[in-house]
Amino acid sequence: MINHEENLKKAIALSKQSVDNGSSPFGCIIVNAKGEIIGEGHNRVVLDNDPTAHGEVVAIRNACRNINSFDLSGCILYTSCEPCPMCLNACKWANIAEVYYAADRFDAENIGFRDRVFYDDDPIVLKRIRLNEATAIMQQWKNKPEHIEY
Repeated sequence: MINHEENLKKAIALSKQSVDNGSSPFGCIIVNAKGEIIGEGHNRVVLDNDPTAHGEVVAIRNACRNINSFDLSGCILYTSCEPCPMCLNACKWANIAEVYYAADRFDAENIGFRDRVFYDDDPIVLKRIRLNEATAIMQQWKNKPEHIEY
């Protein structure tokens, strides 16, 4: 039986390690259906100058490398703080259907993180310039017998 509280404590320990190593307090682990840790990570945004290097994304990348697959179906993600929309969508892309977290977005805001703006309805301006070359290349990929959909 998978112990959710113990796994959350492991994610929190990674968040402490992150703080001790000069980064922010977010840690994450991913376990498979047997409850074995297959990936872990902590926030590396400042360390790597990478705004996508949230603990969850780092853990997903680590787990995918470790099992040699982009598909984490059946896995559970544990994170020290409520995932932002980017991280939640990364979970969806990885086919992770279950996420457990300890602190929430308001706790993150209380220590200076601007998570709230990512939950608001302030969209980025999207403008399409239709170029047929883009869709032609997409069709070329689709027509390749060895293409892998995800």
